[in-house]
Amino acid sequence: MRVITSTVVDGKIEIPSASLEDGIKVAILAPDAGQPIELSPAEQQELTLAMDEIRRGDFVDGADLLEEIRSRDTG
Repeated sequence: MRVITSTVVDGKIEIPSASLEDGIKVAILAPDAGQPIELSPAEQQELTLAMDEIRRGDFVDGADLLEEIRSRDTG
């Protein structure tokens, strides 16, 4: 997974020079105007723990996971 920040210009999201592949699914998280994104203490802790796992390399790459799922379907 990649995290890319961008800017909305004239109602459209401008992606920085790092391009995305055609057809890729994206998720957009946008707070209401003037409102911060707020997480509960439990959500903050869960996010912090997940980020720590990723920093340690303890995660499954999405492409690898999909390949494993596909191989189970054909096996």
